[in-house]
Amino acid sequence: MNLVSTLAPERRRWASLFVVCLAQLMIVLDVTIVNVALPSIQRDLHFSQGNLTWVVNAFLVTFGSLLLLAGRLGDLAGRKRVFLGGLTIFTIASLLCGIAPSQGALIGARFLQGIGAAAQASVILAIIVTEFPEPSDRARAMGGYVFVSVAGGSLGLLAGGLLTQALSWHWVFFVNLPIGLAAFALGQAIIPGDKGLGLRHGVDWIGSLLVTASLMSGIYAIVEATAHGWISSQVLGFGGLAAALMAAFLVLEARIENPIMPLRILRLRGLVNASLVRGVLVTGMYSTFFLATLYLEHVRHYDALQTGAAFLPWTITVAVLSQGVTARLVTRFGPLPVLVGGMASAVIGLLLFATVGPHTTFFPTIFLACFAIGFGIGNAFMPLLTIAMADVPTADAGLGSGITNVSQQISGALGLAVLSTIAANHTKGLLAAHHGLANSLISGYRVAFIAGAAAIATGIALAVALLRPHSPGTDVQLAEPPPARDASDLTDLELEQAA
Repeated sequence: MNLVSTLAPERRRWASLFVVCLAQLMIVLDVTIVNVALPSIQRDLHFSQGNLTWVVNAFLVTFGSLLLLAGRLGDLAGRKRVFLGGLTIFTIASLLCGIAPSQGALIGARFLQGIGAAAQASVILAIIVTEFPEPSDRARAMGGYVFVSVAGGSLGLLAGGLLTQALSWHWVFFVNLPIGLAAFALGQAIIPGDKGLGLRHGVDWIGSLLVTASLMSGIYAIVEATAHGWISSQVLGFGGLAAALMAAFLVLEARIENPIMPLRILRLRGLVNASLVRGVLVTGMYSTFFLATLYLEHVRHYDALQTGAAFLPWTITVAVLSQGVTARLVTRFGPLPVLVGGMASAVIGLLLFATVGPHTTFFPTIFLACFAIGFGIGNAFMPLLTIAMADVPTADAGLGSGITNVSQQISGALGLAVLSTIAANHTKGLLAAHHGLANSLISGYRVAFIAGAAAIATGIALAVALLRPHSPGTDVQLAEPPPARDASDLTDLELEQAA
């Protein structure tokens, strides 16, 4: 008798949520905790400034490019299998990162980490939506997922500072080992197995290669834009390659029997529109954490621990909202009003950050900015996830999860690259005009914060236009079966699913 059969169904579902959130925490932690350790890594392994960026970019490129493929493999081969496989790869890669003796070894291990992270992240949302079909429970579960995703960033700053100062940079990777082992053991015991749709019809390997290469080329172009410029031949070349590969992928998927991404998924308005709005929101939000960190460390001279502590109002606010507060608001008023209110709060937070100066104290400006952004994230991300996944059939939950994650990763990378470039160019212009360093930095950050606020304001308009208001709570129901189609229009795989 295994643990799945001995636990009551209700307890097992919430235990499964704990396991997947533990894995999500490990992924989010890794992003910020490594950023804190970069100066130590650079000194120890003698990285140039240009090569050092690939300690971060190696992870981002493989992570973002494999989310869609990994999500669909979860649908086909079984989500538990893909989740545990990703955990294994990520944990082993973390060990390899920690013991890396050279630049090449570390960058290679970071590529491997991205593969493992993509496999985990791509099916986490799918596991949540299949484990929690009831609207109220699903909303609470989504709130917990959002909290972990946000809190991990602040925790990573604190943990990165502590580990780097007390031990060495190696430990920012070794810290993943106990988390990964615990998540694997618990996941193996608690998460119920699923066979998926099956692989007997084969895998659309050509489509898989096309979409992965397209996403990889696009993300590479974005992350390299800050170094080479947006109109450089390298960026334009890889950007054009990404577009051509994506076009070829869509043409192929429309013509073959068993595509890796059935194009019917793109007819789900909730998934597509919510992913678009989420992408615009993330474009403005991802850069905020990065730019606010630079302001606190370069202008206010906070150390890593103080910077992490400064974001606690942000984290605590999301934590409070995730304890059923946002879920109850969504059930009472529907997702759209809660979403719009959250995004408006995030705009206010960014505009508050745009007012900071060289001597701005933590209270009240920075505190209120972090609180407003935390309130905004807590009330925006969960409704967006709820709307996105509400009309996705259970059989396609992994693919739907992959699409929402891809939209976030590409939009986040694009937003960070664009707003960082805006800030850097504005600062360089002021320095060339002989303005002081602190004021030049602040002015650059200010322009970027305002641009981020404008992006989120655009997202509010898109949300109102694209996400239809429903009666309170109706948006969170599971998808209804699709309209009946003539049997001659169905593929072999779809006929077997129907049977």
